[in-house]
Formats: sequence, C-alpha cells, structure tokens
Amino acid sequence: MGFADQEVRAEGETYPWFAIRVRSKHERVTSLHLRTRGYEEFSPFYRAESQWSDRKKLTDRFLFPGYVFCRFDPTDRLPILTAPGVVGLVGFGDGPTAIPEREIEQVRTMVQSGLLVTPWPYLKLGQSVRLENGPLKGLEGIVEEVKGRLRLVVSIQLLQRSVSTEIDRIWVRPVKPHSAAGPSQDVAPSPERSPVSR
Repeated sequence: MGFADQEVRAEGETYPWFAIRVRSKHERVTSLHLRTRGYEEFSPFYRAESQWSDRKKLTDRFLFPGYVFCRFDPTDRLPILTAPGVVGLVGFGDGPTAIPEREIEQVRTMVQSGLLVTPWPYLKLGQSVRLENGPLKGLEGIVEEVKGRLRLVVSIQLLQRSVSTEIDRIWVRPVKPHSAAGPSQDVAPSPERSPVSR
C-alpha cells in the first residue's frame, strides 16, 4: 500500500487518530512530511504575543507542543516512525492508543471558530456543558469561570492536555448536574497550573 493510500480503508472508512510524540520545535516539520506522504495530520496552533528585547511580536504556538495528531493504519507504523522529528507513538502496551474522533473534532471546531483558543490545564472534574448557540454550537466540554468570565475547556484524554476558549453565558446548557464535590470552580485546577505531560 502506498503512502497516498494510507489514510483511507478499503470501504471508505478512515483510520483512527493517534498522537505522535515529536522532538521540541519539530511539530511543523513533522506535519509537513506526513502531509506530503499522504497522511491526514492535525497540529493546531494559536497566536500569542512574545516579548522580544526591543518589541512585542505575534507568533504561532502549538496548542499541544511536542505532539502531532495523525490518522494511520496502526499495523503499518514504519512510514510514520521514519518521518523527521518523530520520537515515538503515544500509547499503552505494544502499540499506539487511538484518540476518540470526538476529542479531535472538538479541538478542530474550537480552532476553526475564530475565537481565541489557548492551552489550558487538564481537567477531569467540573460542570459538563453543551453549547446551544454561538460559533461553537453543539460542542461539549467543561465550563470554568476565570476572572468573572466563562471558559469552555475540551481535552485530549490520552495526552492529559486541554485547550480553552472564552464563551458567553447564554450559549451554555448543563449536560449533567454537579457532583457531590460541589461547583466546578471548587474542583477545577487554577489556570496557573501546568498541564500534565507524559
């Protein structure tokens, strides 16, 4: 099977998403090589202001630094592992672990919404919500309040990494009631904490 045929199965189904661990600052290079080999890759980024010695400048930063997401046949990993910058595949046991399609699509929807999306500490607890209006309509995630404003947080469970964006209160509908632990701001980590990295 050639590189161009890798991402699509015989019956038109696509392969699952996997996380590829890459060397520091190699996300762009690895993504480009995977794309030229015919794979569907996803390495979302955001714009951030960087302070240089004489000025401030907007730069692109990756939402999941050190990782590139890619669809591929897990039984044919060699073309992935030989791409420049690749350190390995993320998983448990002998092979890579697939990432649920829903998690990738939630991040993609946030990135394509035009709203400011930034990395966020990984969350397990908090109020789950569905957005009923706005550019992220239909998306589900965890809501957190920061400085009087609501943020929607979505996560890639396998990496224990999250991204967030500011949302309007009128867009939100709870998915399930609060747990016995109390409201989400009592159980969610503060934005100053770093995400857990494996």
